[in-house]
Amino acid sequence: MIEIQNSTYRTLGYIKNDEIQDSSYKTLGYIKSGEIQNSTYRTIGYIKNGEIQDSSYRTIAYIKSGEIQDSSYRTMAYIKNGEIQDSSYRTMAYIKNGNIDSVVAALWFCFFKIGI
Repeated sequence: MIEIQNSTYRTLGYIKNDEIQDSSYKTLGYIKSGEIQNSTYRTIGYIKNGEIQDSSYRTIAYIKSGEIQDSSYRTMAYIKNGEIQDSSYRTMAYIKNGNIDSVVAALWFCFFKIGI
């Protein structure tokens, strides 16, 4: 299980077997084969080839070499050593027990929970 913590190490949620849960283990959504679904299995976006897309396939962010960029290629955040940092290098979230795929999943979680 992957744990997502905020900058003060408070648990925001978990990613477990493609399921995204809040800190109370309530299911918020799913990530299955690059498809992001809400808790009722409605597709709300996609993650593929380093892009995060909305449900209409519009690119809303890029993941490139440890950077998270918006659709205009402006750096919004950085991924470094299990941390998600904002564009000023302030830590926004920590990823425990995860790899780059889980960081991308956590990024999506963060869009909703801590507002990149």
